[in-house]
Amino acid sequence: MTAQSQPVSQQETNVHTISQQQIQASVDNYQNSVSDVWYLKTIEFGEGDKRRTTKIITQNFNGPCSFIAICNILILRGALEILPPERKTVSYEFLSQLIAEHLLITCPDVDISAALEIMPCTQKGMDLNPLFTGAKSFRPNGTGGELKLFEQVGIDLIHGWLVDPESPEAEAISHTEDYDSAVMLIAEADHVTKGRFVVNDSDIPQAESSKSPVYSDEERAKIENATSIRRFLDSTQSQLTYHGLFHLASTTKPGALMALFRNLHLSVLYKRDTPEDTSLYNLVTDYIFLNEPSIVWERIEDVQGSMSTFVDSSFIKSSPAGGDFAGQTAEEALRAAEMEQGEFYPSDPADLALAQQLQAEEQEGARREREWYAREKERRRLEEVQKQQEKEDYKQRRGKKEKKECIIM
Repeated sequence: MTAQSQPVSQQETNVHTISQQQIQASVDNYQNSVSDVWYLKTIEFGEGDKRRTTKIITQNFNGPCSFIAICNILILRGALEILPPERKTVSYEFLSQLIAEHLLITCPDVDISAALEIMPCTQKGMDLNPLFTGAKSFRPNGTGGELKLFEQVGIDLIHGWLVDPESPEAEAISHTEDYDSAVMLIAEADHVTKGRFVVNDSDIPQAESSKSPVYSDEERAKIENATSIRRFLDSTQSQLTYHGLFHLASTTKPGALMALFRNLHLSVLYKRDTPEDTSLYNLVTDYIFLNEPSIVWERIEDVQGSMSTFVDSSFIKSSPAGGDFAGQTAEEALRAAEMEQGEFYPSDPADLALAQQLQAEEQEGARREREWYAREKERRRLEEVQKQQEKEDYKQRRGKKEKKECIIM
């Protein structure tokens, strides 16, 4: 290769790199601008004479689920009102001002300045440490200000990541109780076994093995407890157990609106105030369903979410247009389907051309929206998994460091 030909190739590479960087920058700028505001969705809420039309906040991109959950609960309770009625979007500044005004009226003893300092933390997600022995039990991390905010606005923060007292893991979990302590115990067991525990507990030599290292009774008990706890964590990755689900279903009062921690996410949990329906429901706030009026709630029917059912504002099983007809009314979807099958013929050729153009645009828009949602959902999932892994890695490293510092030479 000559000295003159190399800069040309390098120049082409730089042009391509700059182009890719510009594209990524545009995408980042677009996401940041969109994430600054949240779209409102109109739903019906309430039983009988209390039924009313209201607007809920939808979550776009990796939005602040904690803050949005607080606002949606207060909106459904009637404590916050979004005005004017024709408003389509809201911002953090707009909503935080509404919450501050709500606290001034309902909780005059609350330090509003302190509450306003806490609220921005809910935009970045909350570092929650649930106890596996109590649905309303969380140990605060740091100052615990975020937990205090839920108390100030009168919202119960709950979870269903509960251990069954009759399960084999219950005894081991009774020694740690909360998630952070469980992770620390696993890190300590890994230190005792010289790094073999976290990789695979089957690699740990057993007592009968000739190559088994000598463990003290305390160390062996620690390894056994860590093994049980890790088995519990591996089998409850959705952060909801059937014991927890049954507990929530039996203890949640009819008409209650609470914030549910599950899958590293906070959502609105609701139980209808009617004896005919004792199910638990999650409020669907994904932006992708903004134009799906028949998808408002998700009935929780299993711990993995594979059997959950979408329902509308009347809690009737959803029959969304979906696909290329997502967000359209039943009449619009029927007409679009007839056109697709060649069974609908507008009398005016101009109407036919316009209908075909609109249909093509809607199909293309729906396709792009589905692709974007699939990519965004996967990206958010990977981000949460990475955050959780980083958190566990940090706690394991901290556990090893503290262990080393305690060694007496």
